[in-house]
Amino acid sequence: MLNFIIRSDMKFEDGLKKLESIVKTLDDGNLPLDEALNLFKEGLSLTKELSKRLNEIEKKVEILIKKENGSMEKRPFLKEEV
Repeated sequence: MLNFIIRSDMKFEDGLKKLESIVKTLDDGNLPLDEALNLFKEGLSLTKELSKRLNEIEKKVEILIKKENGSMEKRPFLKEEV
C-alpha cells in the first residue's frame, strides 16, 4: 500500500500530484479491498485539505476592475464573477 501523509507544509501542487497518484493506483484495481479502502480514505482526506487550501487562496485573490473613468479598482475575487 502507498503511504501518503497529509502535511500542513505540503505544497498544493504536491498534494495534487499525490491525489492523482492515489486515483491512478485505485483505477489500476490491483490492491486488496482493505488496502484500496484505506487508500480511498487517504484520498478523501487529501481532497478535503486541498479544497480547504483552495478556498483560502480564493479569499486572498483580488481582481482589478477598470472603471468607466479609466481608473482601476481592487475588489475581492468572487466565484460568481467567473
